[in-house]
Amino acid sequence: MTAVDPLAVPLAKQFGARTAKPLAKLGLATTGDLLRHYPRRYAEPGTLTDIASLRVGEHVTVMAEVVRSSARPTSQGRGLLQATITDGTHRLELTFFASNVHKLEWRKAQLRPGRRGLFTGTVSVYRDTLQLTQPECHLDEDEEAALEEAERPIPVYPAVAGFESWKIGKAVRAVLDPLREEDVPDPVPAHLRERDDLPTLLEALRLVHVPHDEAQWRRGRARLRYEEALVLQAELARRRARVARTEAVARAPRAGGLLDAFDARLPFTLTDGQRAVGDGIAAELAAARPMQRLLQGEVGSGKTVVALRAMLHVVDAGGQAALLAPTEVLAAQHARTLRGMLGDLADGGFLGGASDATRVALLTGSLPTAARREAMLDAASGAAGIVVGTHALLSEHVQFADLGLVVVDEQHRFGVEQRDALRAKAARTPHTLVMTATPIPRTVAMTVFGDLETSVLDQLPAGRQGITTHVVPADNPRWTDRTWQRVREEVGGGGRAYVVCPRIDGDDDAAAAARAVEEDGTDLVTDAADAPDAAQRRPLRAVLDVAQELRARPDLAGVGIGVLHGRMAPDDKERAFADFASGAAPVLVSTTVIEVGVDVPDATVMVVLDADRFGLSQLHQLRGRLGRGTRPGLCLLVSAAEPGTDARTRLETLASTTDGFELAALDLELRHEGDVLGAAQHGRSTSLRLLRVTRDAAVIERARTDARALVEQDVDLAPWPHLRAAIEESLTGEREEFLERA
Repeated sequence: MTAVDPLAVPLAKQFGARTAKPLAKLGLATTGDLLRHYPRRYAEPGTLTDIASLRVGEHVTVMAEVVRSSARPTSQGRGLLQATITDGTHRLELTFFASNVHKLEWRKAQLRPGRRGLFTGTVSVYRDTLQLTQPECHLDEDEEAALEEAERPIPVYPAVAGFESWKIGKAVRAVLDPLREEDVPDPVPAHLRERDDLPTLLEALRLVHVPHDEAQWRRGRARLRYEEALVLQAELARRRARVARTEAVARAPRAGGLLDAFDARLPFTLTDGQRAVGDGIAAELAAARPMQRLLQGEVGSGKTVVALRAMLHVVDAGGQAALLAPTEVLAAQHARTLRGMLGDLADGGFLGGASDATRVALLTGSLPTAARREAMLDAASGAAGIVVGTHALLSEHVQFADLGLVVVDEQHRFGVEQRDALRAKAARTPHTLVMTATPIPRTVAMTVFGDLETSVLDQLPAGRQGITTHVVPADNPRWTDRTWQRVREEVGGGGRAYVVCPRIDGDDDAAAAARAVEEDGTDLVTDAADAPDAAQRRPLRAVLDVAQELRARPDLAGVGIGVLHGRMAPDDKERAFADFASGAAPVLVSTTVIEVGVDVPDATVMVVLDADRFGLSQLHQLRGRLGRGTRPGLCLLVSAAEPGTDARTRLETLASTTDGFELAALDLELRHEGDVLGAAQHGRSTSLRLLRVTRDAAVIERARTDARALVEQDVDLAPWPHLRAAIEESLTGEREEFLERA
C-alpha cells in the first residue's frame, strides 16, 4: 500500500469542502500549498494589558473573567453575541457576529459567566464603550498555553472574504503541528544548509508560521528566500548546461563576404560597444556549441545593427537567419530597415543586386497568398538568407534550407512552444540571439535570463539627438491647447508627430485593455493604486476618437492626420506608415504598435495621452522613437494623475532622466514585480513568493553560484532528488514559460 504524502492531501479531504472552497480562491489546493502560503506580515505580539489603560486602535491581550453573555438576532437576520469581561476593577465588551444566531450558541456556551481567560483583539469604540470585535479567546484549561501564544508575533496572511487571516493560521497549524522531518523533503542540499547554518525546511516552516519572536520568522524567511532562489537558479543552470552539451554548426567568418561589404558602406562608425559585442558574437557563432545570448541596451543604442551583422556572418557561412517579431507592424518595419541598410546586398537574384547579395523575406499571417508562397519558397530554397516574420514563421509549412541563427525580438511576448517550434526547424540546434529593447536591471536578468550570456550596449551612436520630456496636466485647457500648437509648429518645420493612445476605439475600458494587450502589446497600468481616481473615472483616450478631434481643431487645419493600430489590415498599416514617413500625413495617431523598432528620422514630437496608464519602461520605449534624425525630440506626457501619486511619480521620473537602466530599476520598485517578470502579460501574479529581485541581489548571486556548482557535478541533480523534485513541481506550466522566454 502506497504511503500517503502528508503534503499532497487535498484540502477538501483534510478540512472538508466548506473550508477548502475559500482556500481555493487563494490558489491553495493541497496541504503543501497551504504551508507555502506565507504570512504577508506579522502584527506586534499582544501584550497583557490592564483594561483601564486600553487605547483605541491598539492590538491587545487582556486577562479577565466573563461576567455575562447573550446572543440575539439583529434586524438584518444576522447573529450578534455580546459579552462583558472584567479584570476585577474595570469592564470591557466583546462583540461577535455570525450569519445567524444559531452559529453563536457554541461561543455563548464557551463564554459562560465565571470563566477566566485571555482575550486578544484590536480595541475599538461603539457608543462610547470600548470593545473587542471578534477577538480570539483562550479560556481556563488552555490559559497557560494562551499566555505563551500571547507573547508571539501574530502572522497576518493574505485572506479572502469570509475566511479571515486567523482562520488560515488555524488551518496551517492543523497541518503543520503533526509533521515530522521525514514528512517534509528538503530541496536545499544538506552541505549547503550546514555551510550557512540554515534550518531544515520543516524548521523554516515552523519559524515563519509559529514564531516565538521576530528573529525566528526572519530566520525562517531568509532560508525560504534562499530556497526559492536556488530552485530557480538550479533549473537555469541545468538548461544552460544542456544547451552547452548539444552541437551546433560552426559558422566561421568569411573574408570578402556580405558582412565585409556591409561594413564598408556603413554611413557611420560603429560604437566601441557595438564593435566589442559584435566580436564576441562572431566568436560564439564560429564555435560548435550553440550561442545563447541576450542583447540589451539603451533605446537607440544600435541593437539592430549588431543583430544584422550577426545574421550576415551566418549567411556568409552558408546558413540562414530568422528574425521573429511580436507584431506585423514591427516585423514589416524590421524588414524595411534591413533592406534599407543592405541596399543592393538584399537584392540577390534580381536585376541591380550585388553579385553576392542575399534576400530579406517577410512572412506574416495576413500576407496575400502569392506573396506568402514566394516568401516560403525563398526560405525553403535558401534564396533568402534572412527571413523576418511573426508567429507565421512557426507554421509547420514554413521550412528553411539551413537555419543557423534565430534572432528573437521582444522575447517576453513569446511562449515556450513558439520558440521551440522555430528552433526545431534547424537540422542542428541553431545559435540564438535574444534582443530586448527594455533595459533589464541586473537582478532581473539573473532571475529570468540566468541561462543566457548577456551583452549590454550602453553607448549611443554619434549624432543621436537629445529628447526633452514634459508632463502636461490633462485638466488644464491652456496647457493642452499649447500641446497641439507645439505639434503644429513641429509639423510646420518639417517634423513628424506621434500621438499615442491607450486604446483603439470607444468601447469599454476593460475590453479595450484586453484587446490592446493582444493586438498591439499595450501594457496598461490598471491597478487602482497606480491610477488616480480622476483618470479611472475619465474614459481612456482612443485612437479613432482622438483622430477625429484633431482633424476638427483649427490649429491643425490642413494637416494630414493618419491612424495606426493592430486591427488594421496589413496594406492599410503599410499605407498609414508610408504616409507618415513621407509627410503626406505628418501626424500619426497610434496605439503602442510603434513602441519598438519603428524608425522615422523626421519624427520630432510625441504626445502620449493618458500617459499615467502606461508603465515607465514602456513610456521610455515610446519616447525612444524620437531623436533619430538631425533634430532633437520633444515628448509631452498628458495626464490627469495627481501630484504625489505613484502614477505621477512615474511620469516625473521619466521627465527627469533618459537613462533606461535607471528607469527600469525604478519601474521595478514602483510596480509589482510580476509585471517585470512577465506575469502581467497574462494578468497573473508573480511566481515568486518571498524572493524579491529588487532587494535580494546577494541571495540570488549566492544561489546562482551554488546552483552552478551542483550542476557541474551532475546536470541531472541525481545526488539531490528533492531539489530536482522541487524544480519539477514549482517550475512547470506557466512558471516554466518565464524561463523558456529566456
